[in-house]
Amino acid sequence: MPQARTHTINPTLSGNGNPDLDYNPAGVRNTDSAVPLNRTEPVLHNYHCDGPAPGKLAFRWTYGSNVAVKNRDPRVQVVQYNEDTFVLRQNVCVHWEAPFTYLLFGNKGALLIDSGATANARHYPLRDTVDKIITRWGQARGRSKVPLTIALTSGEDIAQNQGLVQFSDRPDSTIVPTALDVMKQHYGFRASWPSGTGAIDLGDRIIEVIATPGTHKDGLTFYDPYCRILFTGDLLFPGKINIGNDRDYVFSLQRLKKFASDRSPQWILGGHVEMMFVPGKFYPRFATYKPYERVLQMEPAHIDEALQYAREVQGKKTLLLRPDFALFNGVSPDQRTKVWPDGVPNIDPPRPF
Repeated sequence: MPQARTHTINPTLSGNGNPDLDYNPAGVRNTDSAVPLNRTEPVLHNYHCDGPAPGKLAFRWTYGSNVAVKNRDPRVQVVQYNEDTFVLRQNVCVHWEAPFTYLLFGNKGALLIDSGATANARHYPLRDTVDKIITRWGQARGRSKVPLTIALTSGEDIAQNQGLVQFSDRPDSTIVPTALDVMKQHYGFRASWPSGTGAIDLGDRIIEVIATPGTHKDGLTFYDPYCRILFTGDLLFPGKINIGNDRDYVFSLQRLKKFASDRSPQWILGGHVEMMFVPGKFYPRFATYKPYERVLQMEPAHIDEALQYAREVQGKKTLLLRPDFALFNGVSPDQRTKVWPDGVPNIDPPRPF
């Protein structure tokens, strides 16, 4: 896998994940943040890579319990994708939608994408979890202060905006406004919406912000060129995609397809997992026990597939099943299909499901 470009080593500027450096022996995680350098300045990382930065995702996430009150899994599951990228998932027994949030670091600060479905910090300690990650990261990098930006893939999506209140009084924090017009102005594409593109500069790691309404009128997608990951929220994820405006949805997928062809993303990470590993099968709403979930990550080819079938359902009130997602256009999220589509194997999932 491509590594970061090499450059002159000095105590304050080191190649991120460079296996050629003498403190990265073979067989261990490539890291330069915990090196016992007697530095007087914070470590700066090089985020310019020849390819996507290496990282690892969980094969299986915590999946809840039949009796939610007996669940003993962490309220927030944390997976470290790489040194500067973290994936957090809300416990499905705290909220059945079990949304994902993403924490990214750069040389000047951090970005939290989305904030989960529960406001109560005692039930869902998102801020406490994020603060602990930031503290450890800052200590390793020689930083006493790490400014945090909190941005949402949709301000109207209650499964991703409820945790915002936990950060309302947090110092050194910026919460991107959730009101549509103010949010557009914040990113600088008020006049060009929904064709606009903005940016969040984390310090040599610039996250691109793409207007992608369709499931929500204020929908956004974030792109990290360092890891080459698209964070798509509710626009595209392995689950029940509830289309709010099918014309906007098709337009946004067209934009995303063009964007992906220019950027070559490695993964698409959405806001939820609702599909089973059995093709075309998904968990019903309010389920708190999901032992056979599909993996979170999707591939760029899924953009083409979603666009193809979004065009097919446009103007129709229907549910359309695909192996890795389901499109709900103008129908209840509890809708069931009686006609199994071609190309999707009809396999009974294991029990209990």
